[in-house]
Amino acid sequence: MKNILVTGGAGYIGSHTVVELINSGFNPIIVDDFRNSDPLILAGIEKITNKEPLTYKIDICNKEALEIVFKENQIYGIIHFAAYKAVGESVEFPLKYYFNNLVGLTTILECMLEFSIENLVFSSSCTVYGEPAGVKEVTENSRKVKPSSPYGNSKLISENIIEDTFTANKHLKTICLRYFNPIGAHPSGQIGELPHGKPNNLLPFVTQTAIGKHEKLTVFGRDYPTDDGTCIRDYIHVVDLAKAHVKTIKFLENEAEGLNDAFNIGTGKGTSVLEIIKKFEKISNQKLNWEFGKRRSGDVIEIYANAKKSFEILNWKAELTVDDAIKDAWNWENTLKKFNR
Repeated sequence: MKNILVTGGAGYIGSHTVVELINSGFNPIIVDDFRNSDPLILAGIEKITNKEPLTYKIDICNKEALEIVFKENQIYGIIHFAAYKAVGESVEFPLKYYFNNLVGLTTILECMLEFSIENLVFSSSCTVYGEPAGVKEVTENSRKVKPSSPYGNSKLISENIIEDTFTANKHLKTICLRYFNPIGAHPSGQIGELPHGKPNNLLPFVTQTAIGKHEKLTVFGRDYPTDDGTCIRDYIHVVDLAKAHVKTIKFLENEAEGLNDAFNIGTGKGTSVLEIIKKFEKISNQKLNWEFGKRRSGDVIEIYANAKKSFEILNWKAELTVDDAIKDAWNWENTLKKFNR
């Protein structure tokens, strides 16, 4: 059973990926300092899989601490999630984002070289495309415009760091997965998105408002050049996204030579903010208290994925719908209520 190191493995996408790795016969090892995650999620993973993953409470920017993990375990590959991810916050605190996201990655890459590990799957983002010039559907070859947020720019710089590292070390096998907008929760209701404080993502704010944690939801901007005036995103169920990581690890298993590549992970369909709200109200039978607010700095108007390459090469495609994700997110929110969370 191959050990896969999962940085940020107690986080939202990381925890779902840990579950899918276990279901696929891998042995995930979690590294997480829990600054943006919660031990409650570890209990949820164990309930779903009947397995308690080995977990190290470590800041990945601390190389000496991280080296201990590599010395104590034979690591086959790494899935690197651990990073700050809030677009708005990154505009306010750019240095916080550049330090954490870039130092964390370079520390991981240094350990890969030091301990002769070849396989890396990097958690990237559609924000590397910036505000697409004249296009809404982006392919992996779409022209990249400087991202409008330090978060997005940190992902673009990270991809460049990985490419340069590969150029100097051609034996490495590195893949960047460019996520679009993950939403939803595990259908068991045992794990899901658990933001600290006020959520930065739309759907958890919707569910938390509906259940009474917030008085109202603010929709940032009503005058964008879209059909209903709100931003449009490619929302992908987090379980589909987690399965994409397993497909990628399995793809790397079969590759004899080094490579560096990138794949879009999305549905290929755009959904507006108002459409998410209307879908939630219908699925949950809850009337949501919301209002329009000012535009939020760093937001892209409209973007969705062309994921043809992921299907053709990784044999992956999204199978769950936005409605599935909303139903599962609402189920998760009601589960949290039982824990008084």
